[in-house]
Amino acid sequence: FIPPGEFMMGSTAAEKEWAVGQAGGAEFSSGGGVRESYEGEPRRMRVKDGFWMGRTEVTVAQFRVFADSTSFVTDAEKPGGKTQCFNRNWIPQHGNTGKPPYPWMEMEDKSWRDPNHGVVQQDNFPVVCVSYNDMKAFCAWLTEKERIAGSLPDGLIYRLPTEAEWAYGCRGGRDDSSYFWWGNDLNEAKGRLNISAIDFLPDRDEVWPGAKLPWSDGFAMVSPVDCYGERGRNGFGLADMLGGVWEFTLDHFDRKGGHEDVHYEDADLRTVRSPVCRGGNYYDVPGNSRCAVRLGIASATYSDSRDGFRICLGRPR
Repeated sequence: FIPPGEFMMGSTAAEKEWAVGQAGGAEFSSGGGVRESYEGEPRRMRVKDGFWMGRTEVTVAQFRVFADSTSFVTDAEKPGGKTQCFNRNWIPQHGNTGKPPYPWMEMEDKSWRDPNHGVVQQDNFPVVCVSYNDMKAFCAWLTEKERIAGSLPDGLIYRLPTEAEWAYGCRGGRDDSSYFWWGNDLNEAKGRLNISAIDFLPDRDEVWPGAKLPWSDGFAMVSPVDCYGERGRNGFGLADMLGGVWEFTLDHFDRKGGHEDVHYEDADLRTVRSPVCRGGNYYDVPGNSRCAVRLGIASATYSDSRDGFRICLGRPR
């Protein structure tokens, strides 16, 4: 349970500068600070209603129960569907040249069932290669399932968290603009999260190029949920809120920054063309794995082997 409360959305100028500097390493991937500008300046926001949030992202096993019981076909699995996956033919280019071949490419024969990680798919991995539409379908199914079972509290549904709920939950009760949920010290990241570190890529004798943690975090690619135990959980007890996989939120992406109330492209129709993603992933440099980082996803049907989701239980939004 996440109680109502206040938190700081956005990031300071000093944090943005750190993110694209040598330690943060985000300059190349974020367009020299363009991505950081989407975070906005620090501003106080309030989550007015308490809600429940998944301790972890939805796992492969949990999503399989949904897909098998409903014969659900994800956007990536539909005729003509594609998803972004790791390119096994990619040659690491130290110095981030930005030239092909790229580590990620569209694939027509991959999906959440086989996301091409290069490691054996496990039931306790976060499910990836699922779209915003797929995630909403999972939430609708779970809501109906629990309602029929008589275990769903009145007035509540399962859904994606709003961007404000996610950002508030990520900080774990900290009422400041710290870079990470434990503070600003990257040295404290050890044993807490899976991002770019000193881990050999599958079937390679190389690690991810660019800025990285100067130790092994145990996983070059995706890691099992909650694999770091207590040390990987924030003040609210939420695991893997940074690194691991990007997590989708309910909101439509606004380049000016996040909103306190859920933000739709069209409020009347409740449409989302470009969902907001938060938290960073296993491939990201430290500067892209902060509490304030936010991305706009290409479409509601887009999926990627670095993207997953966690659900919340709360009032409809």
